[in-house]
Amino acid sequence: MLPELWVCHLGVVGYGEALDLQQRVCAARQAELVPDTLLLLEHPPVYTRGRRSGADELPLGEAFYRERGIEIVDVDRGGRITYHGPGQLVGYPIVRVDDVVAYVRTLEQAIVAALAQEGVESRARVEDGPDYTGVWVAERKIASIGVHVAKGVTTHGFAVNVDNDMAPFGWVVACGLPDVQMTSLAAELPAGDARRLPCFRKRAAHAVAQALDRRQRIVSRARVERAAASVPERTALGVG
Repeated sequence: MLPELWVCHLGVVGYGEALDLQQRVCAARQAELVPDTLLLLEHPPVYTRGRRSGADELPLGEAFYRERGIEIVDVDRGGRITYHGPGQLVGYPIVRVDDVVAYVRTLEQAIVAALAQEGVESRARVEDGPDYTGVWVAERKIASIGVHVAKGVTTHGFAVNVDNDMAPFGWVVACGLPDVQMTSLAAELPAGDARRLPCFRKRAAHAVAQALDRRQRIVSRARVERAAASVPERTALGVG
């Protein structure tokens, strides 16, 4: 029987709250207190800046974005700036890996498979280099990926545009690519045929579990929280 992948649907969760949960689940996974876990959620409007982000990626000034209710957060994942908002599926796989590059390629192919089930043909652009990490429909980017690995366990993950507001991508240098055109599942489907996020969320969870060679098990947030709370304090703080 395949090892389990816990899948937890969280709904809309603030970025800071989700990051805290990721870190606690990561400590539990490092301590072998939980199996590989996938957190699926949406965020209120937020820009996150990865380790390779530069100041020029927010060309309108931070005050412009904050006036529009968009939080700005610096994070430890790879990649550059991206946007999260309601209607976008965010996935945080907290899994043990040996090869981070192979893992990123696995996430790309899982998203490609999930989009194919919706009737959208997409691809990874491995040959174009690390700036083009993610998933693309023709020359339009539909999904972003950025990960962090500590003690062999991943945090952060992927974001797929489903039926979210796309305007905030145009206010920044999205993904560090000045000419990038972002798209969404809703935009790529025929008019009147836009599937909503709950359906795609199920497809994505199944595709990620298959790509990781895991058997998904739906668990509640309370179950995840209990497991995270069982980590000794020194382990949770990364001491020792």
